[in-house]
Amino acid sequence: MKKYIFKVFIILGVLQVNAQETKAEVFATVDQAVGNITFTDAGDLVYSHHPFFSPIKRVMFMDVKTKEVKPFPNEAWNTPRTTDDNYLSNVLGIRNDENGIVWMLDMGQRNPITPKIVGWNTKANQLERIYYLPNAVVPKTAQPNDMVVDTKHGYFIIADEGIGNGGDGSKAAFILVDMKTGKARRILEGTRTTLPENKPTIIKGKHLAVNGEDLLVGNDGITADVNFEWIYYGPLNGAKMYRIKTEDLLNESLNEEILDTKIETYSEKPNNGGLSIDKAGNLYLTVLETNSVAVVLAKDKSVHVIVENENMIWPDGVSYNHVDGYMYVSAAQVNKGAVFNDGKDQSIKPFYIFRFKPIVEGVSFR
Repeated sequence: MKKYIFKVFIILGVLQVNAQETKAEVFATVDQAVGNITFTDAGDLVYSHHPFFSPIKRVMFMDVKTKEVKPFPNEAWNTPRTTDDNYLSNVLGIRNDENGIVWMLDMGQRNPITPKIVGWNTKANQLERIYYLPNAVVPKTAQPNDMVVDTKHGYFIIADEGIGNGGDGSKAAFILVDMKTGKARRILEGTRTTLPENKPTIIKGKHLAVNGEDLLVGNDGITADVNFEWIYYGPLNGAKMYRIKTEDLLNESLNEEILDTKIETYSEKPNNGGLSIDKAGNLYLTVLETNSVAVVLAKDKSVHVIVENENMIWPDGVSYNHVDGYMYVSAAQVNKGAVFNDGKDQSIKPFYIFRFKPIVEGVSFR
């Protein structure tokens, strides 16, 4: 492990860490906003175009060496049609697993289709499986944002922000999908740890608001530790990071009152989007308001800014590339989208993908 020299000072209530050898470098620039990023076995990037900008191509592949891009898994899956629903409608959450499968969380919404999880086998270059999410677990205001692909317990664990179709975050929840049976359950809807707090997103003095109302986003960033023992999560708008043992979260015999008692308040946090983790248990979270990525240190739960860049505008997904050892971060400029700016898109090309070295080796396949 590399040695790091830290200088610490306070910025906006979060400790700033100036770590020698830790810096954000521009990996690539692209013409559309990048949401979340995952990787193939070879370390190539697969990423979602952020759905807030209604992209024509939903998911893209980028060669890690040449930076060449193309639709993923192919053109047909990025082409809506009325004859069938074997296409991607509205994707943000995207993860890989140790079997070379890229899992894409399709929220639907843009097209009249059933929300689903689509698995594409990158080794065989073919569809692995589709898991459909019925209305019972994806109500009108649902917005399934991100997920953990837990191959140890055999579940997809999805964070639902609760802001779909005008939702106010009050029905944010978890969605659990059994990989074997496809059975889906919705739990902890509108409870204390999935609800957003009244902690508005403020960027350079401007509130993130729709029609004059602060947008408060519920259950958002989510990750699991190296052994899938703990699930870490929290609302985007909220000052607390929570964790729960995976076996408790998945235990159908626990009613929600008992389940709530199993949840630990893990640490303080800023308003954040994406979430990742390293093998020492340090959490990495994208800090929307300060163009930065923070780390919650496992040793004492203190919160530090580890990298920042003026062009890291609305850092969204953060994920670890098991091949080159970097954490990758998208800068989606969501706050500059038309919905937050009186119908005028204020985003500026290019859109950036950054990367940096984590404190210790990151956790892959989450």
